[in-house]
Amino acid sequence: MGGIEKHAIQPFSKPFTIHNLVYYAISFTFGLSIGILFSLQLKSSSPRPLVFFQAASNLVSSTSPPVPLPSPRNGIFNSSTGISLKEEYQSVMHDMSDQELLLRASSRVPKIVFMFLTGGPLPLAPLWEIFFEGHQGFYTIYVHSHPRYNQTVPQTSVFHGRRIPSQPVYWGIATMIDAERRLLANALLDPSNQRFVLLSDSCISLFNFTTIYDYLITSTLSFISVYDDPGKDGRGRYNPQISPVINATDWLKGSQWFEMHRDMALHIVSDKTYYSVFKQYCRPPCYNDEHYIATMVNMLYGKLNSNRSITWVDWSSEGAYPRKYGYADINHELLSQIRYGSECIYNGNSTSMCFLFARKFPPSTLKPLMGLLHFEY
Repeated sequence: MGGIEKHAIQPFSKPFTIHNLVYYAISFTFGLSIGILFSLQLKSSSPRPLVFFQAASNLVSSTSPPVPLPSPRNGIFNSSTGISLKEEYQSVMHDMSDQELLLRASSRVPKIVFMFLTGGPLPLAPLWEIFFEGHQGFYTIYVHSHPRYNQTVPQTSVFHGRRIPSQPVYWGIATMIDAERRLLANALLDPSNQRFVLLSDSCISLFNFTTIYDYLITSTLSFISVYDDPGKDGRGRYNPQISPVINATDWLKGSQWFEMHRDMALHIVSDKTYYSVFKQYCRPPCYNDEHYIATMVNMLYGKLNSNRSITWVDWSSEGAYPRKYGYADINHELLSQIRYGSECIYNGNSTSMCFLFARKFPPSTLKPLMGLLHFEY
């Protein structure tokens, strides 16, 4: 016990005298002086970062709520990766066996995206409700309507909560392709979305969901109408100012109502070069929605495209607009002719099943269409 006490007090065993007091006082004064000089030197050599930090701190605290620091605990967006830091830092540990891991990774069901471009309501929504019934998990719906349109959609509807943030769209100018790119971009956020169909509020489906799903998922190509129109409504719309980005020989035309696979959709939303010249130089009587996608796809990705549309529209009558069907037009003969009255190539083989959708069916046709298609869907 005595040994432990002796070791504990040993550093202080030197007698305390006046000489020691003077020595400690001198040492303390010298150390304090050195510390003050060092602090002053630091302050004089780097004042700006300190002042800026204090000013910024005061500004933030007095004018806006505090900004959270990036951390795994919050969802701060990382612009370089396109995902949140919370998602980046989530644990990747799991208790799956290799067999279960491989099965789950390879069993994601590819989905068809149905993108509706409309100014307001979808008058044929009851028909689409029947079409989608029982196929949850195999499709996704996105609706682009006018931002001022505010009709409530019932929670039981497949269209409930499917509207995306939108902007006004005007026919013939770049706002039309802006809306198409906006729909594609929103749909691309879901990695399960693999095929993308653009539809209007007057579109109907010609076949049941299973038939259309199989047709699109197994297709090796996209379905974008592309053709050369030598007249004033085709080549006549070419603006030489678009050159050299787009030459006159590359200028093509096509239907706005496309279907494309995911890789093509990624190309469309990431494009800046072609979009910028179209927006600047393609104005009425040049119409962006009839030339932008057709021209760019054919120039860069022609081998990925079938060069035809899968959405029927009747241009047999003369004029600037296609035929609009009425109540009396709806019958089995009409639908059969649209379904099987054409010849085209599908996955390298000839087929009469060329169109999956059809346009220009106004609200007055809903009742007879429901009677004809209800049991077929």
